[in-house]
Amino acid sequence: MFRRIGTAVVRHPIWTIVAWLIAAVAIVATAPSLPSNSDESSFLPSSYESIKAADLQQKAFPGAFTPSAIALYQRTDGGKLTAADQKDVARITTELGKKHIDQVQKVVPGPPSKDGKYTLTLVQMDSKNAGQPKQADAAKELREQAKALAKGTHLDVKLGGSAAQALDQQDSSKRGEALIGIGTFVIILVTLLIIFRAPILAVLPLVLIGLVSAVANGLIAYATKLFGLQANSSISSILIVVLFGVGTDYFLFLIFRYRESLRAGDEPKQAMINAVDRVGEAIASAAGAVIIAFLALVLSTLGFLKQMGPALAIAVGATLVAGLTLIPAVVSLIGPKVFWPSKSWQKEPQNARFAALGRGVQRRPALTAIVSGLVLLVLSIGTLGYKATFDLASGSMPKTKESMVVQDQMQKAYSAGAAAPTDVYLSSTDGKRLDRSRFTEYARKLGEVDGVAAARMTQVNKDGTTADFTVTLKYEASTDKAIDAVGRVRDVAHSAAPGGTEAFVGGMSSIYKDIDAAVNHDYRTVFPVAALLIMIILGLLLRSVVAPWYLIASVGLGFGATLGATVWIFQNAQGHSGLMFMLPVIMYLFVVAIGTDYNILMIARLREEARAGREPREAAGMALRHAGPTVAAAGFILAATFATMMLAGNSLLSEMGFAVSFGIVVAAFVMAMFFTPSLTALIGHAAWWPGHGDRAGTPGTGAAGSGPAPRDEDRDTTAHDPAGHRG
Repeated sequence: MFRRIGTAVVRHPIWTIVAWLIAAVAIVATAPSLPSNSDESSFLPSSYESIKAADLQQKAFPGAFTPSAIALYQRTDGGKLTAADQKDVARITTELGKKHIDQVQKVVPGPPSKDGKYTLTLVQMDSKNAGQPKQADAAKELREQAKALAKGTHLDVKLGGSAAQALDQQDSSKRGEALIGIGTFVIILVTLLIIFRAPILAVLPLVLIGLVSAVANGLIAYATKLFGLQANSSISSILIVVLFGVGTDYFLFLIFRYRESLRAGDEPKQAMINAVDRVGEAIASAAGAVIIAFLALVLSTLGFLKQMGPALAIAVGATLVAGLTLIPAVVSLIGPKVFWPSKSWQKEPQNARFAALGRGVQRRPALTAIVSGLVLLVLSIGTLGYKATFDLASGSMPKTKESMVVQDQMQKAYSAGAAAPTDVYLSSTDGKRLDRSRFTEYARKLGEVDGVAAARMTQVNKDGTTADFTVTLKYEASTDKAIDAVGRVRDVAHSAAPGGTEAFVGGMSSIYKDIDAAVNHDYRTVFPVAALLIMIILGLLLRSVVAPWYLIASVGLGFGATLGATVWIFQNAQGHSGLMFMLPVIMYLFVVAIGTDYNILMIARLREEARAGREPREAAGMALRHAGPTVAAAGFILAATFATMMLAGNSLLSEMGFAVSFGIVVAAFVMAMFFTPSLTALIGHAAWWPGHGDRAGTPGTGAAGSGPAPRDEDRDTTAHDPAGHRG
C-alpha cells in the first residue's frame, strides 16, 4: 500500500501540492473561530454534585448574586482606610454600576477586612457566559474604568475574580504561545542545520508543517463546533508543539531513508518511492498509536481533556497524511538539491559511536537491560510523593498577574475561603415548604465541621422550598485542605439534612473535589484503554503477541520514571504544593504514545536486520547502529520543542513542558536505544511468536521492507548523532 502511495505522489508531485494548497485555503477560509472556556465547572458532566448544586442555584435563585469580578481597594501608603477613602470607594462602586458594561448585571459594595486596610466592590456577570471571552473583555473594561475612577485619590485598586483571571490567563496564553512558537521554530531550524548542513532541509519542514498546522487548526475548529466540545487556551500552546515536534519526527524518518536509498544508487524519484515504502508502515503505525492514545481521552469525564483528545488526534492525523503525501511530493520535486550545498549525503560515514553502542548491546544484552531498567525504576520511586493541585487559573499564569495578586492579598486580609465561599443548598424533596425552625441547628452543624470558618443561612427561594447556606472555609478554595474540608461539609450536609429534604454542596472547592474524582476515574479508564489499543497496533505491526507486552511495559516504566522526576523537580526542589491535576493523564498519553514511536522505529529496524539472516543479538546491535542516530536526532528535536513550553512563564505549561520533554528523552535515549533492543535480544526468536516475523524470507512491508533487506554497504548509518557526528 505504501509503495502505491509513494508512486502516486512522486509521479504527480505538482498535483499533490496543488491539492494540499486548495484544501488549506478552503478549510482556513471557512473554518469557524475556535471558542475558549476557562470555567472549571464546565469541564464536568451534570452527574457530579457540584454541577447539581449549580443547576439548583439557577432554578431556585435565578437572580442570586455570585461575584464574577472583585475590585480590591487599599491605600497607596498601606495604612488603614479613612472615612474619605470609604467615600471614594462608594463613589467608584456607584459609577461602575452606571457604566452599563456588557455582561455586568450588578455592582455592589463588599465587606471591609478585619484590619481595616482593605475593602471590596463585588461585580456580578451573566452566569450563562461564565468563562467565555466576552466576560474577559468585560473584566478588561472594568479594570480600566476602576483605575480611571480611582485617579486623584489615595486608593490603589486591583481587579480579581474569575472574569479577571480569564482575562489574565488569555493574555498570558498569548505571550506563552508566542514564546513557544519562536522557541520551537529556532530549535528545529538550528538542529536541522547542524544535522544536514543544508538550509533547504532546515527550512522546508517548518514551511510544510506550518501549512499542515493551518489545516489542522481549521479541522479542529470544525470538530469543536460540530460535536459541541469545550476549548481551552492551553490547547493552542500544546498544538504548536505537537504539530511541529511530531511533524519534524516524521520528516526525519522519511529524509533519512530517502538519503539511504540515494546512497544505495537509486534514481532520485525511485529513492523517494522506496523511502515511503520502507518507512510508511513505521510512520503510520507510530501515528496510529499517538492518535489512538489521544482519542482515548474521549473517555475522560473532563471537558478539557475531551476537547484535547480529538484536537490532538486531528493534528497528528493531518501530520501523518502530510508525511506520506506532501513531504514526499515536495522533496521529490526538488530532488537531491534539497541537500545543497553539503555533499556529505553522497558518502556514508562510519558512525562509530552508535556502532560501539550497538556492539555493547550485542555482547551484554542482560547487563544493558538490567542497568537501563534500574534507572527507570529508581526514577519511578518519586511517584510515591505525587500530589495534585487544582487551581487551574493560577497554574496557567504567573503569580505577578493582577488577578493572582488580588487572590493572594484577599487570602491574607480575609478568611482564605472568603473569595470563593462554599454554598450548601437544602431543598425539599416533596415540594413542601422547608421548616425554617431547623435552619439554625443545621447551620450550627455545618459551622462545626473541621476546616469551616463560618456558616450561616443567607436566603430562601420564593416558594420556600430551597435554602442557601453560605459556608466559608478556612482555606483557599483550590488547596488540598479546602478540598478535604468540603468533603467533610458534604458528609455533614447530607447526614444532617432534615427528613423530606436533600442537600447539594456547590462552590469552587466542591468543583475541585469533583474534578479530583473525575481524574481518578480517568486513571482507571483512559490509561488501560489507551495501553490496550496501542498494544493491538504493535501486535498488528509486528505480527506478534509477545513483543507488545514488554514494549508497553517498558513505556509504562518510562511513564513512572517521568512522573517521579517531575515530582522531585517541582514538588521537592521547587516547593510546589503539587502538580497540576491533569498532568499525569496528559503525560501518560504523550510519553506512552510518542515514546512508542521510537520503540516502533527501533523494533522495525531490528526486524529488518533479523530478516537479513542475523541472529537476535546481532540484529539488536545492528538496529541500534543504524536506527540509533535517527531516534537520537528525532528524540532530541521533539524533546527540545516540548521544553519550549517552559518559556510560557506559568506552572501548568512549565510542568507539562518538563514532564513531556523528559519523558521523550527517556523514551528515545533509554527505552528505544537500550531497554527494548536488549530485551528483544534476550528473548530471541520467541519475541516474534507466533508470526516469526524476524525470519529471513518472511513477507512484510513498510518499515521492515518489502523484499530483502539492504546489504551492509547500502545501509544508512548516517542519521546523525546530535552530539557530534554529521551526515
